Amino acid sequence: MTRALLRTMLTGIAALTMGASLANAGPLMDRIEAGEPIRIGFANEIPFAYPGEDGGPKGFVNAHALGVLEKMGYTNIEPVQTEWGGLIPGLNAGRFDIVTGGMNILASRCENIAFSEPMARIGDAFIVAPGNPKKIGDYESLVANDAVMVTGAGYSNIEAAKAAGVEESNIMQVPGPTEILAAVRAGRADAGAGTYFTVKQLADSSDGAVEVTDPEAMPEDGFNWAGIGFRKDDQDFVDKFNAAQAEYLGSEEMLNAVAEYGYGEGSLPGDRTTEWVCANR
Repeated sequence: MTRALLRTMLTGIAALTMGASLANAGPLMDRIEAGEPIRIGFANEIPFAYPGEDGGPKGFVNAHALGVLEKMGYTNIEPVQTEWGGLIPGLNAGRFDIVTGGMNILASRCENIAFSEPMARIGDAFIVAPGNPKKIGDYESLVANDAVMVTGAGYSNIEAAKAAGVEESNIMQVPGPTEILAAVRAGRADAGAGTYFTVKQLADSSDGAVEVTDPEAMPEDGFNWAGIGFRKDDQDFVDKFNAAQAEYLGSEEMLNAVAEYGYGEGSLPGDRTTEWVCANR
């Protein structure tokens, strides 16, 4: 075999290998290779993910995701704020690349997007009028008291309430936390549903106008696991993200980054996998 022929063969092999690598890369890796920023999408969901005064990403899910991305070597980040109901459509439409909004992993969502491995275990709770006059503690108590529940459009609380038998006519959907609090304060709803993190923040900010129920009153199947959302064709990036997250999650560095938002060791996801959560939630 001549050297010229050998060089030709090696060049062809290299080209095939490079072509296979590019073919396996998702659009997010293509953007990164082109020098484009990683666009993270989130709504105004305190304390999960929300814009700071300068528009920068705040909240414990953003802090965690940015920490993982930095471990991966990525610091060129562009925040994109949208309404909660626009997160999955916006991701799949290419308006941003990653959902860092603090989204619970649900079977219905797993059909539409890919999730990282869980980064938090989260319980639901309600805000109610002071003294909790309708004795609301779980979704079944809403049914027993013919109570009206308000929650955010696209929130997992809608599915949970319907599964418990709450009539659709008794479920009020609003854009987000501010409107949830307003509906309960005005008496238009008997209970405002959300994650404990969200409704605790609402109660703390209400000057006593509402109080938060005990999340432990919820049954075990009322707990959910949150993950970071990606387009399904970015599975190559998801795999790399999961590897970096496995080392970062629960570390002293990570816990220090999220502590100001109320996330502590008790919020760590345990040993549940995304595969399990997608099959059981």
